[in-house]
Amino acid sequence: MKRISVGGLIPASAVAMGCMRLTDAKVPAETVIGNALELGIDYFDHADIYGGGKCEEIFGEWLASHGDMRDKITIQTKCGIRRGCYDFSKEHILSSVEGSLKRLRADYVDVLVLHRPDTLMEPGEVAEAFDELERSGKVRYFGVSNHSPMQIELLKTAVRQPLITDQLQFSIPESGMVTSGLNVNMKNDESVMHDGGALEYMRIKGITIQAWSPFQGGFFEGPFVGDREKYPALNDKLDELAEKYGVTPTSVAAAWILRHPAKIQLISGTVSPARMKEIAAGADIDLTREDWYSVYLAAGFRLP
Repeated sequence: MKRISVGGLIPASAVAMGCMRLTDAKVPAETVIGNALELGIDYFDHADIYGGGKCEEIFGEWLASHGDMRDKITIQTKCGIRRGCYDFSKEHILSSVEGSLKRLRADYVDVLVLHRPDTLMEPGEVAEAFDELERSGKVRYFGVSNHSPMQIELLKTAVRQPLITDQLQFSIPESGMVTSGLNVNMKNDESVMHDGGALEYMRIKGITIQAWSPFQGGFFEGPFVGDREKYPALNDKLDELAEKYGVTPTSVAAAWILRHPAKIQLISGTVSPARMKEIAAGADIDLTREDWYSVYLAAGFRLP
């Protein structure tokens, strides 16, 4: 398994296990988590809202029976989403962490991530919460999710800890971060920058992009691998490269993300041991430049 350094501070597997679907697993959590560890995956991504907290509870049950593993894995969780609103208040951040720690049966989480931007956010409040959590040893590092560069800069006016992650949707069909950067100074639709130059900003600042929904064709619209009705040319290309590299099309789709020099960490949401094995295999493939661009073009994009 390829290794990266998350935010330049945490050695981790290039593929992380997203735990959002632990409640949907057809096999015991022991099997799902054990399989991930066997594949070299040691980074586990949670959120307080996943399964209404049940996903953290399931993982906590596993952790309670594998206490010797706590210092060998990285546990990340997210907070800030409430029913009908977002909440980055100091009170909510602190209470969310307490709830997550209780469900995870852990004394600390390695990374706390702010889940989605709260437009009512007061940077000073966030800073106070982060300072208290760091001081108490309940959180070691901090990050964000779905944030633009300027939203991160706003947080940094008060937050003194480095923000080491930004979770952003990124897959072959959903690669606007790449497309806008390839169409600079053009007057076409592809040149519109929706994220404020997130890809380049994160590289400059040493913030690790964590790709969520890496195999989705849109915002939870379903997988693109195997969808020949909507993505015929892309699936033909994935099949071709799968044969070339001796892997599956899913492995190639994972390799496409991991090939980028931004050193993106792929968050896989699958709870299928077989599919996780396919995804992990992608971390061991280094696509050529020509192959990488051929996949991009097969997805329907064009070079100016």
